[in-house]
Amino acid sequence: MVSAALWGGLASISLLIGALMGIYLKIPKIYIAFIMAFGTGILIGAATFDLLLHALHESGIVLAGISFLIGALVFTIVEVMLNKKGGSDRKRSKKNPTGHSGMAIYAGTLLDAIPESIIIGVSLLSNSHVNWLFVVAIFISNLPESLSSSVGLKLDHYSNRKILGLWTSVVIVSSICSLIGYVFLKNASEQFLTSIGAFGAGALISMVCTTMLPEAFEESGPIVGFITSLGLIFSLFLTQI
Repeated sequence: MVSAALWGGLASISLLIGALMGIYLKIPKIYIAFIMAFGTGILIGAATFDLLLHALHESGIVLAGISFLIGALVFTIVEVMLNKKGGSDRKRSKKNPTGHSGMAIYAGTLLDAIPESIIIGVSLLSNSHVNWLFVVAIFISNLPESLSSSVGLKLDHYSNRKILGLWTSVVIVSSICSLIGYVFLKNASEQFLTSIGAFGAGALISMVCTTMLPEAFEESGPIVGFITSLGLIFSLFLTQI
């Protein structure tokens, strides 16, 4: 049980690392975009090679497909709501022209982090050991997210203490969600657990397509396709370890 919280926190600690880098270092946007593209590839790989395929084998194509699409739909609906409040720029390293977007950015980050963390807890139940591919995927993808967002929040005149406080709270919430996923689904069937994984995979794919890939392409251009492909192959390599 404790391990679920620890792994959830470890996967999300890169949010705090990225925030510190965004606040105190001046990293060219193109390098941030490269990391984001690589993390996107890993997340796509984790969602498909691990979560979705596992659900397919345990639950069948119909239940896996429906769970995946429901996850994508739920994320999309919430994303549309957050976009109207300024949350669409949560991964952008620019000043928000509408202002007052801080809490929407925070809510959007939680939207990304919560399903990821729950899946970590679920993976411990399903596999009896941590899913390394998923932990690595979340860790790498979180780094450019908080780095880029922290730069944008600074431009919106948020203090360093407030920015670090926001990201620290996300790490804590991630640990709690991973623990919740482990505790409350402890007696769930394997079929239900894999369906939850497929649901999370749908949310992840929607997230990277609407937030991470557009930012990466905007800052680095067509090369983002190749770097994302490298991340995808890296995730395939991790499945063989």
